[in-house]
Amino acid sequence: MLLVASCATAAAVAPAKPTERSKQKAVAEANRAGIVQKLQALKKDISKTESEKDNAADTLAASEEAISDANRALRDLGGEQQATNVKIGELAAAGERLVLTIDAQKKQLAKLLRQHYVAGNEDRIKLLLSGDNPNRINRDLQLMAYLSQAQAKLLDSLRSNLAAVETNQAAAQNARDELLEIAEEQQQKKAQLEKEKGRRAQLLSSLSSQLTAQRKEVGNLQRDEQRMSALVDNLSKLIKQQAEAAAAEQRRLAALAAARAKAAEDARLLAEARRKAERERLAREASKPKPPGKPAFKPDPIDNDEPPRVAQRPEPKPEPKPEPAARPADVALAPAAPDGAFASLKGQLRAPVAGRLAARFGAKRGDATWKGVFIQAGEGADVHAVAGGRVVWANWMRGFGNLIIVDHGGQYLSIYGNNQSLLKQAGQVVKAGETIASAGNTGGREESGLYFELRHLGQAFDPASWIKF
Repeated sequence: MLLVASCATAAAVAPAKPTERSKQKAVAEANRAGIVQKLQALKKDISKTESEKDNAADTLAASEEAISDANRALRDLGGEQQATNVKIGELAAAGERLVLTIDAQKKQLAKLLRQHYVAGNEDRIKLLLSGDNPNRINRDLQLMAYLSQAQAKLLDSLRSNLAAVETNQAAAQNARDELLEIAEEQQQKKAQLEKEKGRRAQLLSSLSSQLTAQRKEVGNLQRDEQRMSALVDNLSKLIKQQAEAAAAEQRRLAALAAARAKAAEDARLLAEARRKAERERLAREASKPKPPGKPAFKPDPIDNDEPPRVAQRPEPKPEPKPEPAARPADVALAPAAPDGAFASLKGQLRAPVAGRLAARFGAKRGDATWKGVFIQAGEGADVHAVAGGRVVWANWMRGFGNLIIVDHGGQYLSIYGNNQSLLKQAGQVVKAGETIASAGNTGGREESGLYFELRHLGQAFDPASWIKF
């Protein structure tokens, strides 16, 4: 009990150290750095062609991006908090079971010691020199041996369980530290979110008339469409490059595995040839006539593990050196779904958000036409991926606000714009129906909802025949 208490005390006063969560978070951020850099460069390239310098929506960009980041962080932290609470509950239950086991083992050990004491606490030397009946001495010695073995097993098990208690306490302390980290981050993100919401509200108020005027300009709508087309074209090129890189990496790994298998087979055949040659040599030596007066030839035993050397045998080719593995960022946008998977879902897709269809594909939008649909929905409503795929864009874009694009393979893309928050990041794989964003009115829109497009080979097409609105 003193050992258990000392473990608990040590855990309570242990100095703070980096948690597993902190380490995993640092690794994840490092892995994402490469793809984020590529997409930021893509965004800058698109912005270079812009002639507008005073678009009112651009003033909202930083604030809307910050709100999106804060909401995503809060959602992620909520998930981490829930998982950590479950982990703490499991550790607490395991700790209680260990304590009960240790108590039972202590009682059993006390019982054995009591029995040993009642037996007279005689050692083996006393029994042997007692002059008592040899049968009784032998029986007592056997009983003492059994008792010693039982005590040793109990002590080993008790030590093991005490060590498990210490490990359990360390894991529980780490989980509690993680919860503290999460709580601190949540407070910071909530404060940041409220600050950015207030800032955006002030900006909207001051830019209201300018935004209204710019929404009605046909040139803005046309430039939004050109901007989206340019983004889709560039993303398609990047996706193709990374798909080719992923395929090349798979071919390289397959070739390397084949080369290793061939080298292993060559080594096995060479070893068999050496053993066969040595057996033939020994047979020839044994069949030669023996000179008189010399002892009969005795062949040396053959060691199958280390075959004798045979001169002038061709050595197998050296195994090719493995090339550096592709970095995660190099294949982070490779399609997550096989070609044809999305096309087979035509007519079976669900609407990305619950709401009213306010604008249809091809409908008039001033002097322009809608290239997608607009679904009116409450601010913060969950936006779902219409099918499984990989996120290839999650960033703010003029005319579309917080924009997320999912690649479904086969050069099919689904596009979700005007979101309040983006809950996924570029490179992440998503499942059909998974929440990827929350609806809003970012990018200078008046009403809250979701702008949605489907594209194939870079061209927008009517989603009505694919999705049950």
